[in-house]
Amino acid sequence: MYHIAMYDQKMATLPSTARSIRVLLVDDHALVRAGLRMLIESQPGLTVVGEACDRAGAVTIAANERPDIILLDLDLGDESGLDLIPDLRGTASGARILILTGLRDANAHRRAVRLGAMGLVQKEMAGEVLIKAIEKVNAGEVWLDRATTASLFAEMSEAAEKRQDVEFARIASLSCREREVIALIGEGLNNKRIAERLFISETTVRHHLTSIFNKLGVADRLELLVYAYRNKLAGPPA
Repeated sequence: MYHIAMYDQKMATLPSTARSIRVLLVDDHALVRAGLRMLIESQPGLTVVGEACDRAGAVTIAANERPDIILLDLDLGDESGLDLIPDLRGTASGARILILTGLRDANAHRRAVRLGAMGLVQKEMAGEVLIKAIEKVNAGEVWLDRATTASLFAEMSEAAEKRQDVEFARIASLSCREREVIALIGEGLNNKRIAERLFISETTVRHHLTSIFNKLGVADRLELLVYAYRNKLAGPPA
C-alpha cells in the first residue's frame, strides 16, 4: 500500500490517544454497515458515530456529528457516492473522506480523489488494512494503492503536457511585430513611446495589443506582462 505523509496542524496539537477517531459509515447495505461497525469498534481509539444508506442521511449525520472520518461507498444503489463527496466536504469540512468500494473502475477512483477523497480501500482487502487506512487518513496522510497513484500522476502529467502544447501554439501564433510590442511593454513603455520606437502610429499599437490579447487569452496589460515574463517573451524592466 502506498501512502503519502502530509503535515496536519490539527493533529499536531493533539496526542493520538487524546480522543477517539469518530467514523461515519455511508453504505447502502445494512449487513455491510453492521460488519464495519463491529470491526471498527473492536479497535481501541475508534468509534462509529452514525450510519447512513443515502445522501440525505449522510449529510444530516455529518452535520450533526462532525465525524473525523467518513467511510463512503461509491455505489449507493440509486445514488453515486461520487456525487456525495462535495456535499459531505461542505457539510463537515473537518472530516476526511475515505472511500471503501467494491468498484474496480479506475476512472471513478481518480475522480473520487480529485473531488477530495483522501484515500481508497477495496472491499476485498483485509480488515486490518482498512483500520490502518482510517488511522493514516485521520493523521493527515493520503492512502492510495500504487495503481491509483500511478494513474493519477500519469493523468496530471498528460494534463500538464496539454497545457504546454496550448501555450506553445498561442505563442507561435504571434507575429514578429507583436513580439516586438510585447518586449517593449516589458520595458515599461506606454503606447506613445512604443509607437515612436517602432515608427508606427498609436492606433496601430492599439490594434497590435488587441490582437495580442486575443491570441494569448489575456484581459489587459497587467495580465500580458505576467504572461510575457512567465513565458520569456519579455524581461523585467531594468
